[in-house]
Amino acid sequence: MTAESRREMLLVAHNGRADAPVAVRKAAEQFAASGVAVRVLEDEADELGLTGATVVPAGPSAAEGCELVIVFGGDGTLLRAAEYGRASRTPLLGVNLGHVGFLAEAEPEDLTSVVTRVLTRDYAVEERMTIDVTVTVGNTPVTRGWALNEASVEKGSPERMLELVAEIDGRPLSRWGCDGVIFATPTGSTAYAFSAGGPIVWPEVAALLLVPISAHALFARPMVVSPDSVLAVEVVSNNGGAGVMWCDGRRRVDLPLGARVQACRGEWPVLLARLQTAPFTDRLVRKFDLPVWGWRERRRDGGDA
Repeated sequence: MTAESRREMLLVAHNGRADAPVAVRKAAEQFAASGVAVRVLEDEADELGLTGATVVPAGPSAAEGCELVIVFGGDGTLLRAAEYGRASRTPLLGVNLGHVGFLAEAEPEDLTSVVTRVLTRDYAVEERMTIDVTVTVGNTPVTRGWALNEASVEKGSPERMLELVAEIDGRPLSRWGCDGVIFATPTGSTAYAFSAGGPIVWPEVAALLLVPISAHALFARPMVVSPDSVLAVEVVSNNGGAGVMWCDGRRRVDLPLGARVQACRGEWPVLLARLQTAPFTDRLVRKFDLPVWGWRERRRDGGDA
């Protein structure tokens, strides 16, 4: 087998779930039987107990050279795996072991057919928009980050409130006393932004979302803006407490008074491998268990079902 024809998958699992190693081992055995190599992360190798797998450190280069990152867990595990797949432009495919698993493509009972479809390359790849964020204090950039779902600026203490000034495209929008503000992508519109009262945006829509969290103001509605817009908030008062920025709920940056957080469309998208061809509406109904009884489906012959 030449280097060009060699196929390899990075398998990432939810730490601490008893069913995760079982699912990973089942997939690995099926891949091995077809001559496809597998790779696992160093900090998961002992728990997974795979023989013959290549062990690599967790980091931006973990998925380099892999065809797919196959994720066994919920959306949190997939967001963690996105940190490995984004840098190497490796698509992620999720097998849901969590609750909602909105980003996942399959359930555990479908695992055999999932691996079969991967082996035959029977999947599509789509790009998901990300956001890049920059934190500055004064005129000095202090950190940069990115997110697939959202970057949130939040109060650091439950008893405190943040005073933020929001701006869009370099123009002031409003000042809010609030619990925080969420900058979200369409992918993230069904996650934290949704819980905070934001709208659901279809994945193929190019847009950025700005969603205030529990703002004490007359004008504090969620906003959907151009994907080319630049969103920002500045911490003008933290009432003696600390502010904090979270990227996808995973990567934390403390925010002092006067910190400015700017968000814009990410330079690098995240790639997702897709097995399902159903409309996004069907995914919403299935994942959120929405009541659709009473809907009269139109038959192909034009009559009512």
